[in-house]
Formats: sequence, C-alpha cells, structure tokens
Amino acid sequence: MIYLDNSATTKVFPEALESFTAVATNYFGNPSSLHELGMQAERLLIQAREQIARLLHVKATEIIFTSGGTESNNMAIKGIAWQHRHRGRHIITTSIEHPSVAEACKQLEQLGFEVTYLPVDERGIVSVEDVEKAIREDTILVSIMHVNNEIGSIQPIEQIGATLKKYPKIFFHVDHVQGVTKVPLDFKKANIDLCTMSAHKFHGLKGAGILYVREGVKLSPLLAGGAQEMQLRSGTENVAGIVAMAKALRLAFEKYEKARQELNEMKRLLIAELSKIEGIQVNTPVDHSAPHIVNFSINGLKSEVFVHELEKQQIYVSTTSACSSRKKAPSKTLLAMGADQKRAESSIRISLSYENHRGQLSLIIEAIKHALKKLQEVAREM
Repeated sequence: MIYLDNSATTKVFPEALESFTAVATNYFGNPSSLHELGMQAERLLIQAREQIARLLHVKATEIIFTSGGTESNNMAIKGIAWQHRHRGRHIITTSIEHPSVAEACKQLEQLGFEVTYLPVDERGIVSVEDVEKAIREDTILVSIMHVNNEIGSIQPIEQIGATLKKYPKIFFHVDHVQGVTKVPLDFKKANIDLCTMSAHKFHGLKGAGILYVREGVKLSPLLAGGAQEMQLRSGTENVAGIVAMAKALRLAFEKYEKARQELNEMKRLLIAELSKIEGIQVNTPVDHSAPHIVNFSINGLKSEVFVHELEKQQIYVSTTSACSSRKKAPSKTLLAMGADQKRAESSIRISLSYENHRGQLSLIIEAIKHALKKLQEVAREM
C-alpha cells in the first residue's frame, strides 16, 4: 500500500498513540477538579501547552486548545467579528480558502458583515497589492491560508503581515493547517494575530487542535460555559488528545525537517513525470508550493472513478479537499485560478508524508498510467 492522502489526514505516530492511551488510562481526571486526579491532569495540560508554545516560539498563554482546524478557524473569524463589530464589519479573505473559513464568512455575511473575496493568479497565489487595495476604514480582519489544501500553493504571508503593520486596527488570521511542520512560518515575524493548526494533519489524533491567539487580542468566545482555555473555549479539555498532540508536533517538526528536501525533490520529479503523460495537466506550481502536495487534472475522466481505479492497485489519493470530495463539485481553487469547468471537475491530489520516498515514484507513475489507460479504454467503448 502507498498512502498519498496525507492532506486529508495522516497516520498517527505510534508514540502519540501510546501517550494518548497512557494519559486516558492513568490520568483521566477532569483538569478543573480540585482533587489529586484533577491536578495531575491539569499538570499534564500545562506541560503540553508549554511544549507546544516552545515548538511554535510563542507564549504558553497564547495557545488555546480546540477540537481541530474547523473549530479554530470559526473561533478566530467569528470571535474577531463579534468582538469588534462595533468598529467595523468588513472582512478580507481569498477565493481559495478552506470551507471552514469560507462558510464561516458566508454565515457572517448573512448577519450583516461584508466580505471581500480576493482573486488569485494562475498559480493559486494572492497578490499582496490586492490585499492592501481591499482595505477599508471598517476592515477588522484579514484571513488568508498559508498553504492551499488542494494545490499546495504558498501564500505570501510574511509580506501580507508586513503590509498590515501599517494598519494596527486590522487583525491577521492565518489558516496554517496544511503548512505546520512542512512549511516554516514565523508567527511573530509575519505579524500574525491568530493562527490555526490541527493535530491529525501532523500525525496526531483527530479531535484536537490549536488556535494561537497573540497576547492582547480579544475574541468573543463561541462556546459559553465553564470558562476553560483562558475563558475563550469552554468545555472540559481533551487532555489525552492534547498530550498526544504535543508529542506529535515535536516528532513531526523533527521528521519533516529531515525529510523536507526529499519531499521537495519528489514533488518536482512527480510534476515532471506527470507533465509527460498525455491527458494530464499539472495544477500545482513547481515553485512557491509546499513540498508535500501535487495536484493534476485528468481531463475528460471523472476524478472519483480514477481514485477508485488507483485504489485497486493499493494507491490512495484524493480529489479535492477531504471536506469537499464527497460533494462531487468542481474544485473552487482551480476555478479561481482560471481553469475551465472540465479541468476543475477532474482534479486529483497527491499528498505525501515523511514516510514516502523516491523509490515509490516509479510505482506511483506506472499506476497512474495504468489507471488512465484503462479508464480511457472504457470511455472509448461506451
């Protein structure tokens, strides 16, 4: 089996799973409880927060634990919107954001907010100049992803952050879910106020996530209750999942630091080989893209059929993002890049992990050629 759907979810590190089991078994107390079991759980929570903060080069008090990327994105966008709505109701984002950002913005539009959806170029990259041109007197938030989850394009986050320094009343949110551990990002240097991460994208367990909230930034909480997580995210913390997430983040930083060059080389070789195959158009730019994502279109064929054909050879890829793949809709990212409907409806995403290596490339390419040939033959017979 060759698993190539790591942007949808990653295989859990055995060490992270061991940590989860140990904590869930032996330290199962509620961290808000006053007795010793509760205090043990609280100590583990504090240690995990401090470890994650060190890895991200931020303060422990700036780390808020959530259930994952979707909650973190909603918490950042809606939290800023509600907290600062009396100062302004204008938000800037892009046309290629993850559904958890795009749909949150649509909900806010229904409640009287205005959202500017910036275009991207043919590489799937937003212009820094366009961001600045869209700024208005009533702009309160700019939300832009770091790495696009479909094609892997890297947005100019540092340059956008530098531009926004001139507008101190505007908050800057970055969806870092696909970039964390794979594409370096300095939160402070990039002038980021809020940043989203999700454990299962870096070999942790599903159900745990992080929202970095810069010191001094005020949010309106989405969840009312017991005032956990600096009074920003009520609900008993998932201590076992959080401890496992801290371990996974540390291991992922180590492993991807070592594997980054190999992944970049694999990406370039994959793009080069795919470009030679008749009937395939590569959508991921060679430069300004993450090392682990390659997206291509198989014009004239249904992408979901192609996914299942590759699955017969025990190679697992995906169509668009995992959150959109079952909707059978064209890729909104490719449409935003100027691709036609046919190309946007037939996109395939390969997403690598540190476990993949160049020795697998020939198997992957041959499997793609075989699947393409077989489906083309079936199409001709129909």
